[in-house]
Amino acid sequence: MMVRDATERDWPAIYPFFNEIVAQGHSFAYPEDLTAEQARGWWMEPPPGRTVVATEGPTVLGSAKMGPNRPGRGAHVATASFMVDPQHSRRGVGRALGEHVIDWARTNGYRSIQFNAVVELNEAAVRLWSSLGFLVLTTVPEAFDHADYGLVGLHVMYLDLGGDDPADAAPETPTSGVGRGSGSP
Repeated sequence: MMVRDATERDWPAIYPFFNEIVAQGHSFAYPEDLTAEQARGWWMEPPPGRTVVATEGPTVLGSAKMGPNRPGRGAHVATASFMVDPQHSRRGVGRALGEHVIDWARTNGYRSIQFNAVVELNEAAVRLWSSLGFLVLTTVPEAFDHADYGLVGLHVMYLDLGGDDPADAAPETPTSGVGRGSGSP
């Protein structure tokens, strides 16, 4: 299996499983019934983001997109999303894509990775990300409308890439009125 940058020529192989996974309603909050052209805008990341595919010969097995979690002052934290073609599940594709994203984020100077919305019932994903060192920081109750179970929680998951442990860092107290936002001198 090889993980490489996705090209426009890969999109016709990605879109069918993108569409199938979104339509299942189990793991992504993307709009349903997106045309191939509309879905491309949701998945194919422009720089500074990146989209990759996992392939075996000419077959696309899965895809991941990655980039900064937030712009500006949040751009030191990466995020990513992953889809594995259901026809190729249980073959290590998700793990290969996850390891690739972690290496990419580390190489590109990100301090951590934050997944904003991992459906709590997506046990395979939670188990995979946990095995790669991610922690569940919190679960937002009823944040995802699951097709089979209704309103369920979304985990916010986090991986430190070698920076300080956020649990050890105490917020600094401003020593002047600058930035306090209270109108104090």
